[in-house]
Amino acid sequence: MNKAGRFIYFALLMRSVLLCCAIAPFLSGCSKKGPDESSFGTPEVLVTEVLQQDVLVVREWIGSLDGSVNADIRARVSGYLVSQNYKEGTLVHQGDLLFQIDPSTYEAAVEQAKSAVAQSEANQLQSEQTEKRETQLFGQKVESQQNLDNAIQANAAAKAEVKAQQAALRQAQLNLDFTKIRAPVTGIAGIANPGIGDLVGPSDAQPLMTMSTVDPIKAYFRISEQDYLKYARRAEEARAAGESPPPVEIVLADGSVYGHQGKFSAVDRDVDQQTGTIRLAVLFSNPANILRPGGFVRVRVTVRKLPAALLVPQRAVNELQTSNEVAVVGGDDKVQIRSVKVGDRVGSLWVIEDGLKPGDRIIVEGMQKVRDGQTVKPMPWTSSTLTKAQ
Repeated sequence: MNKAGRFIYFALLMRSVLLCCAIAPFLSGCSKKGPDESSFGTPEVLVTEVLQQDVLVVREWIGSLDGSVNADIRARVSGYLVSQNYKEGTLVHQGDLLFQIDPSTYEAAVEQAKSAVAQSEANQLQSEQTEKRETQLFGQKVESQQNLDNAIQANAAAKAEVKAQQAALRQAQLNLDFTKIRAPVTGIAGIANPGIGDLVGPSDAQPLMTMSTVDPIKAYFRISEQDYLKYARRAEEARAAGESPPPVEIVLADGSVYGHQGKFSAVDRDVDQQTGTIRLAVLFSNPANILRPGGFVRVRVTVRKLPAALLVPQRAVNELQTSNEVAVVGGDDKVQIRSVKVGDRVGSLWVIEDGLKPGDRIIVEGMQKVRDGQTVKPMPWTSSTLTKAQ
């Protein structure tokens, strides 16, 4: 074989070797037997028994505090502020003096109005005497009917003038009284906005200060329209049965539970069209005035009492689009996928209204590994949530 022939032979040989190497893995894979399902063994799952106990269904909503009465303190007359007569942030009582506006201009107006009243009363007295004289003379056929009519009209005008001047005096006195700005309610007085010497008046956009009655204090929160309808029906049923309203608590910003329970005060007149919620108000006693308007709280309401409720961990429930399922392990360790009807949440547990019975074993961990009718190896699952419903 010449040199060219040997080269061609060697090239064909190498091509055959590479082709065998390329298809060898596929031939090897085809020769292996597929894994038998039984080779995985029985799946191990964590199970727990359905718990039955009396529970209180508690709901929480985000809320805020506000005074039971809020009052913006504004000047009703214009003038320079000459004194502030209260201590900011403290309790003031209805009628206490808060601010004093310079009264000198209004004192002069009162004196002027008094003089005008005196002058009008003197004029009225004179016109009244004239009317009496003209009446006598007319009776004696001395004066004409025209003169008598003029005298009667003059006296009536003088009486009207007296009333007008008396009204002006009352207005002047009111303006003078308005220079003393007093507390309209009993409550906590806020920090003053103007300073001594500032010009204040009714047209000011900003109030002199704001005060609030904080004992009792209100907590406002919003709930959905669906929740409102549900709880309103329950409240009506409880009222018909003679039961007292549910207790209301608030959790303060530091995580502590406020020591006084509240009572529902009002439900707003309308549902917010944008959020679909309705506002509720709860009154709380605040004897030490510790709670202040604007504070953040969580409103906690016991909405329902459930005797002998069936409870399962939330993680044991497979929430589908239109239903809920749990995996029940029977006495023969076989799985049954069962539809259930869930109710309220109690802490980290679901209340099961239908589909389970006390003592049923349900899978808490490993539900995704099993199918209906499959045999499993159940292992106990424990959690503190099963010893105490919260």
